[in-house]
Formats: sequence, structure tokens, C-alpha cells
Amino acid sequence: MSDHFTSSDEDVEEIAELMEVPKNSNYFEETVPQYDNAQYMEHFRISRQKTADLAERFKNSEYFNYQEGGAPKISALKFITTFLWFAGHESVGFRDVADRFNMTKKVIVWPTANEKVVIERHFRENNFPGVIGAIDGTHIRIDKPTEDADSYLNRKHYHSIQAQMVCDHRKMIRDIFVGFPGSVHDSRVLRNSPLYNTLPEKCQDYFILGDSGYPCLPHLLTPFRDTGQLSRRQRNYNYLLSKNRYLAEHSFGIMKHRFRQLYHLKLRCIRDIVHFIRAYAVLHNIAIEDDFEIQGDLDIDPEPIARRDMVEGENEDDVNGIQQRNNVMNILPFMLV
Repeated sequence: MSDHFTSSDEDVEEIAELMEVPKNSNYFEETVPQYDNAQYMEHFRISRQKTADLAERFKNSEYFNYQEGGAPKISALKFITTFLWFAGHESVGFRDVADRFNMTKKVIVWPTANEKVVIERHFRENNFPGVIGAIDGTHIRIDKPTEDADSYLNRKHYHSIQAQMVCDHRKMIRDIFVGFPGSVHDSRVLRNSPLYNTLPEKCQDYFILGDSGYPCLPHLLTPFRDTGQLSRRQRNYNYLLSKNRYLAEHSFGIMKHRFRQLYHLKLRCIRDIVHFIRAYAVLHNIAIEDDFEIQGDLDIDPEPIARRDMVEGENEDDVNGIQQRNNVMNILPFMLV
């Protein structure tokens, strides 16, 4: 489908001639101030004064937090300017944002080798060794599309766009694939995403966790299907997997709670909707790195939503995945009484 967008460190191409000025690591600091009013409007879609007003309001809001960690501090003005530039350019990816605004530490990227060690240590301490992330899908409510509306109608009878994300122990988004309509099963979304064919290379000796909506693969472990006859070890495995997999659902809850537009995006163009979901994912990661605390209860749907219209064989477990799951099951500590 032409309106799907992905973000990961290997699938975003450079767009060298996107803007009229050459790429510049000091684009925000040196180039933007040189724009006249017309050029500024062309690139950011609102006036310089309106941008400053938005930045000031954002700076004084509960959602902005001055960064205290070791990463470079991002001002409210740069935060807003970056988002406006990204939202206003149809063909750009996160790497373009990183290049132009010198924010390479803020893009959505798969964990490095050193990061994998840190992430795995967290899951190991939570009794599930070998894990570097959790995968899940979420539905973003949209208005009824003018074309092919039925395909966007999900099992809960509202129209939606799906976002598949992999999150780490900090609830940082490490991979995102957005754009499939709400009626499509999670497993089909996965098989059509770049992640599906790159999991072995990305995970190597590790794996990620998913729910029963996904096939069990060597690098994506899912629960045993409970027909009432699971062994004690299988029930223990399912318990520990569920306990560790919740991070993905929690990440969605945080992102939607922080950026309330995600509860119902009212843009009319599907392409624009997909674009903005990706933008919010970037802002989510930036806020996570700022250690911004979410107050109040999160709206987390405990019931998976994309479980219909599954094509036969689409969710079949892989033989090697089943063997990997059995191997992992046998080394997990017993946590069930």
C-alpha cells in the first residue's frame, strides 16, 4: 500500500535536494534565521512569530521539561521548529530530521550492540533473559475515510489506522511501521513490514516478545495457546512473557496520554495521518529521554483489537520459532506458585 511509512535505521533514504539550501549541521542555528518571511512560511507552514508563540506556550506548559541528562539540551523553540519542518515536508524521514537539526540521538533507531546488552540485562533481571524489546500494534481512531472505508473499520467498530511498534525497557520506540487499515490482522501487518525480513539480522542472538496475534518465530517469541491443558512450565512461560511484554502497551498508553490528538486524529488525508503518527512517535522518544513523567492513569486497552480477517496460514508458528520457545521455556525460573 502506497501510504505505508516505516522508520528504522536502514530503510530511510537520504533526500539531498529536499530543500533549497545545502544540508547543514547548524541548520537551525545558522540557516533558519536567514530565511525571509516568505521562505520561512514555505518551509514551516506558519509564520516565524506564530512559531515563537507556540514555542513559548509549549515551554510554559506541563509537557515541556528541561533536560537534565547527558544528552544535548533541546530548547522549546527547536522542539517546535523541528516538528513543523517534519510535518510540512511530505517525503522526509527521521534521518532527514536528524541530519538537518543535528538530533541524531533522537531518531527512532534499532538498539546498538552496547544498548542490546543494557536492555537484555533489564529483562534478565525480570526473569526473561535474551529479550531486547516487545512488539505490539495500536489503533489510532480516524474519521470515516472517503475511500475504502470498510477496510478501516476495526473489530471495535470504529475507523482506525494501525501502528506497529517495537519498544525497549525504557518504553522508547525502536521501530515503527504505520499505515495499514484497522481491519487487518496484526500478523499481516508484521509480514508486510520491513521488520519481518530483518529480524534475524537485527536481533542476532536476542529476540523480542509479542502477544498471540503474532506468529512464533526464532526472534519473536509468543505465548503458548491456552486450551486448558498447558503444562506448569508452559503456564510459567506465558506468565513471565506477559509480565515483560506489557512495556509495549504501556508505551502506547504514554504516547497517547502525552499527545491527546492520537486518541482521534481528525485529519482527512490518510497520508497526512500516517505522517503525523510518525511525528508523534519521534516526540515521544524525545520526551522519554527528557524523563518527562506522565501523571494520572493511562488509557491502556488490555484486549488486543486486530484479531479478525486473518488469512489462513498467516499466523502459523515457525518450526524453529517453536523450538526456540521451548528452549527458553525450559530455562526460565519458576515464578508461579
